[in-house]
Amino acid sequence: MIVVWVVAGLALLAVELHTVAFYAVFLAIGSFAAALLLIVFPDSPIWLQAAVAAVASLAGMVAIRPWVSRAIMQRRGGLVSRGVHGGFVGQEALTLDTVGDEHHPGHVLLASERWLAVTDYREPLARDQAVSVAAVRGTTLLVRPLPRSAEFDEGGVRLG
Repeated sequence: MIVVWVVAGLALLAVELHTVAFYAVFLAIGSFAAALLLIVFPDSPIWLQAAVAAVASLAGMVAIRPWVSRAIMQRRGGLVSRGVHGGFVGQEALTLDTVGDEHHPGHVLLASERWLAVTDYREPLARDQAVSVAAVRGTTLLVRPLPRSAEFDEGGVRLG
């Protein structure tokens, strides 16, 4: 059974290397903890092994992951954000067509990708207008106009 836990841990480390989500590494640590339990107590029941794996994984995700994530992002000078798209908040984009309220959505170019967008601004936003992402609602961006004009290249990256 030790081999099963070690192989599971190695597989989870491989998953982490491909996804860089910083979750699978803690599941791998949990698997290695269960293997260590079996080395120290060879007759331990499977439920205890699973409990040790779960507790070690959860402890890492809750106690260590947020701290390490913040440290890595601050060292890189990046944004610290929650969720997959939380890092888009505050980013600048370019409207590709007229962007209105929820009943009249439009599109923006952000990170060289076309995104569905709405605004809570009093008037619809015109095409080729520089905007800032205020929030992410599912796969729709809430955008607001930038106070000053900005120029973008063909990939939606702000110039200057």
